[in-house]
Amino acid sequence: MKYAYYPGCSLEATAKEYDMSVKEVFKALGVELKEIEDWNCCGASAAYSIDHLLSLSLAARNLALAEKENMDILAPCPECYLREWETSDSIKMDRELLDKMNKALEGTGLKVKGSIDVKHPLDVIVNDIGIEKLAEKVVNSLNGLKVAPYYGCVIVRPPRNKRFDSPERPTSMDRIIEAVGATVAPFQHKVKCCGGALMMANEGVQMKLSREILLDAKENADCIITACPLCHMALDARQMYIEKEYNEKIEVPVLYFTQLIGLALGITPKKLGLDKNFVPTKKIINSVKLASK
Repeated sequence: MKYAYYPGCSLEATAKEYDMSVKEVFKALGVELKEIEDWNCCGASAAYSIDHLLSLSLAARNLALAEKENMDILAPCPECYLREWETSDSIKMDRELLDKMNKALEGTGLKVKGSIDVKHPLDVIVNDIGIEKLAEKVVNSLNGLKVAPYYGCVIVRPPRNKRFDSPERPTSMDRIIEAVGATVAPFQHKVKCCGGALMMANEGVQMKLSREILLDAKENADCIITACPLCHMALDARQMYIEKEYNEKIEVPVLYFTQLIGLALGITPKKLGLDKNFVPTKKIINSVKLASK
């Protein structure tokens, strides 16, 4: 099994631990990731809000690069995932749009055909690799660890022809938690917005929304797992500011779901970037009987 790996901008910088843990986990699961050579920014919400055609063209160039390798794209960042699959689905259904994309790509030496798919790591682990195979690979017991699965707004919400999970009641991370031997904690905020997109525009709203998620998790869980760099920043990096604003201690570790899987697969915490999280992950690491490699 092989995928064209699209890290996107966040995983190259602020979400480096996500990049590290995705690569380590997929290697341990026997999946080859080949980073797309000379990939470009997907445009995220910035390009989309200014020029829709431009935003599609940015994503189309990445699709064309992956098509040259004849591999589906694996995009861990939900915003990158959204932009890439939206473009992929759109050009498959709209011949006129496909022609416009290739017109935009003139002079680059690239041409997009709409011949590949775009997948999120959650989808690949649950549906392509399979929960059973994941469970077979577990070497460290996560028994007793209570985990709150936080999906956020983007991964399962936007409409598309092929959904890998329910938009309102997703279970992919829940199933992964159970497969690695941990317990899914009661958690009412699994698809509530963290306000991450408002960090610069309206800090107060962001802190209020993120605080509600953190307090829900603190009541029932040892940690939160997420699959979004923006959500991770809002809940992990911004947690100290929320504590200061509300004059309270929260101290809820926020891990990428691949970091949790990696611990169960016996990958060392350092290789998973668990020393890069803002809220210390030591108590999570110490709660696991490590047989790390």
